[in-house]
Amino acid sequence: MHAFDVLGDPVRRRILELLADGEQPAGELGETVRREFGISQPAVSQHLKVLREHGFTTVRADGTRRLYAVDPGPLREIDAWLAGFRRFWAPPLAALATELARGRRERRLRENDPDDERTDP
Repeated sequence: MHAFDVLGDPVRRRILELLADGEQPAGELGETVRREFGISQPAVSQHLKVLREHGFTTVRADGTRRLYAVDPGPLREIDAWLAGFRRFWAPPLAALATELARGRRERRLRENDPDDERTDP
């Protein structure tokens, strides 16, 4: 299974989003996912298994609990693959950043110019 096949499922993407904040017990992950997606605990377990088997998560035992965490390896591989496409969005984002900075600068200059008779809405 390709990394994008693994991430193509919204439940698996959501699990990774939840794990991005740090390690979580399988039970908490399961409860959140069951509530948000309306799926059974065995279905959540299957999604966790897919993520684990394809290297997106790690799991460790803590007593009777199983703690899941993101394994960044496959995400780095996806990021490397996407690098070839960044040229499509990087320049427009840089241009947007320039325009935002220009607007902030102009606003600061207006606010500090006592001769400017315009009023802000």
